Amino acid sequence: MWFKNLLTYRLTQEVPFEPEALEAALASKPARPCASQELTTYGFVAPFGKGEDAPLVHVSGEYLLIAARKEERILPSSVVNDAVKEKVEEIETEQMRKVYKKERDQIKDEIIQAFLPRAFIRRSMIFAAIAPRLGVILVNSASAKRAEDLLSTLREVMGSLPVRPATVKIAPTATMTDWVKSQQAAEGFYVLDECELRDTAEDGGIVRCKRQDLTSEEIQLHLSTGKVVTQLALAWQDKLSFVLDDKMVIKRVKFEELLQEQAEQDGGDEAAQQFDASFQLMMMTFAEFLPALFEALGGEEIPQGV
Repeated sequence: MWFKNLLTYRLTQEVPFEPEALEAALASKPARPCASQELTTYGFVAPFGKGEDAPLVHVSGEYLLIAARKEERILPSSVVNDAVKEKVEEIETEQMRKVYKKERDQIKDEIIQAFLPRAFIRRSMIFAAIAPRLGVILVNSASAKRAEDLLSTLREVMGSLPVRPATVKIAPTATMTDWVKSQQAAEGFYVLDECELRDTAEDGGIVRCKRQDLTSEEIQLHLSTGKVVTQLALAWQDKLSFVLDDKMVIKRVKFEELLQEQAEQDGGDEAAQQFDASFQLMMMTFAEFLPALFEALGGEEIPQGV
């Protein structure tokens, strides 16, 4: 259980996440298959294990892990549009009249309903870790939309969930640009060999660099012409590497082998123990990493009341 992406949400009020109460809340909206006429369903699943007895909340020390699953029927728009066009042409030819928007929309709805039972099914899972003492919920995703889907569904079953995306006092773009310009990051952080540079003009250019020496004259020239760093590959201590973007999305998180080996040793031979050990070690690492990152980016902007 190692997160590959990270979106951080700050609890704006204290929430008593009691495992038993949370388990009951999640059980009120379980994941289920799409019915024949349903486009999508969304609900909670066990983060580890299968079967009805698998708990919906994995508890490891002071940390909680939950998971949600989305199931959707995939109807390619091109297939639907072709069928609508064919039906409209048939009506206009046979009845010698024009088909207008309202009737066209009705035809489209009827075609979608007819095609749905034969549509392909796609399932996707998303994990979230809750750290009540730290006051954060961490979502394993780089998509704010997917994270909000999980959080809004969690809010629905709990009745209330006062959270907002974690933000910092200084724009990440300004800090990352300064790090590349000065060729030195904050203490404990190291600039790696990948970045994205953008011109601040509305229609400005974008330069993406991979496996590039960011101290080179070429990169410094781009910065001197007004481009800013909007994505930057970084390492923290000897524990993990990641890519940070201007919206505080942490992507492509990679834990160093030493941590993974430690989790394997702690977990032993059982799959459940391995899962728990990796989750526990990951969360302990994040508990150190996130405050250090927020501090390096100028300090977290704490919501009122926290």
